[in-house]
Amino acid sequence: MFERFTHGARRAVVIAQEEARQLGHDRVGSEHLLLGILEQPEDPALAVLAEAGLDQEAARQAVRRLRGKGDQQVLATIGVDLDAVRAAVEAAFGEGALDDPPEEGRKRWGRFRSGGSVGGHIPFSSPAKKTLELSLREALRLKSKEITLGHLLLGLLREGEGLGVLVIADHGLDPSAVRRAVEAELA
Repeated sequence: MFERFTHGARRAVVIAQEEARQLGHDRVGSEHLLLGILEQPEDPALAVLAEAGLDQEAARQAVRRLRGKGDQQVLATIGVDLDAVRAAVEAAFGEGALDDPPEEGRKRWGRFRSGGSVGGHIPFSSPAKKTLELSLREALRLKSKEITLGHLLLGLLREGEGLGVLVIADHGLDPSAVRRAVEAELA
């Protein structure tokens, strides 16, 4: 399948792996694919995202914020208030005690360094795999011989359940409207 990817689409997948690694995530998710797509804002199929102000940095901040919500909600159901825990830890050990260390302090050598990988392959989550598969289907549906960034974005929107589409919706965009705009650009 990757032989059909344009240079830009391949680059988006590589950037997705780098983003997952930099964020300390153990899998490449649809959110990382979105970050890889947004790394190339000059692509005409991405105009709808750019016009709405959804750039790579805004998406990265949303990923950080939205990925943390799941654990916080689960812990709240059993009576654990993470904000109270953070406040207590910071009262005892100082402000920022639970923050990630600066990048230079995180470098470790060997197999078990932070990030879980030695710069090698990070596996793809189920939504990310589905996004890649659906991008091929979108390209075929639109009678394209290659998979472009626009097809990747259509695959992400069609998958519909990963964090990538949630980031788009969180930015105030209607995924269906984005889909129509991207399809119009690719037609």
